[in-house]
Amino acid sequence: MFGLGMSELLVILVIILIIFGAGKLPEIGGGIGKAIKNFKEATKDSNPKEPDKIEDDKKPGA
Repeated sequence: MFGLGMSELLVILVIILIIFGAGKLPEIGGGIGKAIKNFKEATKDSNPKEPDKIEDDKKPGA
């Protein structure tokens, strides 16, 4: 996972805990989760038919 070992992840978690405090961690985690969910939905909703529509517009008589 990004070349980080367990000790590096633990150090990062401790630093985040010191900076934001224990009360803010659930809010931060929820915000990150919502952002990931929205990103996945946005990439899944892309319309593969769109390039066909552009090609149809270029044809004469369309």
